[in-house]
Amino acid sequence: MVKKMNFEKLNINIKLQRKIEEFGFKNLTSIQEKCIPEILDKKDVVGQAETGSGKTLAFCLPILNMIKPNVDGQVLVLTPTRELCIQVTDVFRDFGKNLGIKATSIYGGVNIKPQIRNIANSNIIVATPGRLLDHISRKTVDLRNIRFLVLDETDKMLDMGFIEDVEKIIFRLPRDRQTLMFSATISEDVYQIAKKHLKNPLMFRTKSFVDTDKLNQKYYDIHNHNDKFSLLVHLLKNSTPGLAIVFCATRRETDIIAKNLRRQEINVSEIHGGMKQNKRLKSLDRLKNQKTDVLVATDVAARGLDIKDVSHVYNYDVPRTSKEYIHRVGRTARAGKNGNAVTLLTSRDHDNFRRVQSDEKLRIEQANFPQFNKVDLFRGAQGRKTIRSTNGPNLNFYR
Repeated sequence: MVKKMNFEKLNINIKLQRKIEEFGFKNLTSIQEKCIPEILDKKDVVGQAETGSGKTLAFCLPILNMIKPNVDGQVLVLTPTRELCIQVTDVFRDFGKNLGIKATSIYGGVNIKPQIRNIANSNIIVATPGRLLDHISRKTVDLRNIRFLVLDETDKMLDMGFIEDVEKIIFRLPRDRQTLMFSATISEDVYQIAKKHLKNPLMFRTKSFVDTDKLNQKYYDIHNHNDKFSLLVHLLKNSTPGLAIVFCATRRETDIIAKNLRRQEINVSEIHGGMKQNKRLKSLDRLKNQKTDVLVATDVAARGLDIKDVSHVYNYDVPRTSKEYIHRVGRTARAGKNGNAVTLLTSRDHDNFRRVQSDEKLRIEQANFPQFNKVDLFRGAQGRKTIRSTNGPNLNFYR
């Protein structure tokens, strides 16, 4: 067994060490052990790391160790989503508070005036590309002192079409800077960005943080589409002891499923890109304060969120590719704990599921149908989709 490096061996500020001890961290994760010493040595770094692998601390700690509290606008972190933007900012604030370091979040969907005030006295700016460009056009942000640029979840920024905005921002930054990139996958496009904007970067790849030996993957082949929601309710109520994430394909489906789960007296929150920011923040707060048993989300909104202690991931809508599937199921079976990934498959999902199963590394086994009661699924303004309730079991079993 390879011995893991202890945080005490890092040559960093004693105040950071105390904060690390306060949070109960002892050993570095793989991505932290590979990246932190090189970042402290002022090297440009590209790190492949899944959500939950400790990548945020991998760049936060060395950056906090190297910047000065009396200089504004030294660090710029670009993220693809508002939720990740807030999450990264919180980490900088938690670990930088005792150092006098201030961080601020810049993202759309909220009043821009408070952001303008906060930018003026912040050492670190964490931003989504579109809102930062808005500030640049308004001349409300000064990027001339940027010493560190971090591109977080680079592959997702590419998937979401942000690369042109990212390029516009990078060309406004000082050339004499240290640039760090983190991405769940290192595709050819990600590699080309690194080659273009980083100086002799060191590239580190880590194994998946998910322990596949502890991840139980199964699917239900549902012949009657109307049974899909009923089966989900049964599984959530009877086979899900911990926090669950239910992934849906669209914003509308996310709202519908969350609303109907509440009708079944399930403690649920939802997150998707169409929600107003205050509602998204409330959902995140409920998660952090453990007031939610089930999170219903789209891929875009959930990407990058480090949600702890997830026992089950449910694919209510099957993802289009094995890559998306892996991102989803990677939310569970972390840190030595067991986890479950359950896919609810109907006829319209078969094409997507074939693409997922084409990845030979995935071992997804078919599950036998349990007996469950059928429940109603309401679709709101678009009309009600009625499934006649019955107290009797579903007697249809599939091989």
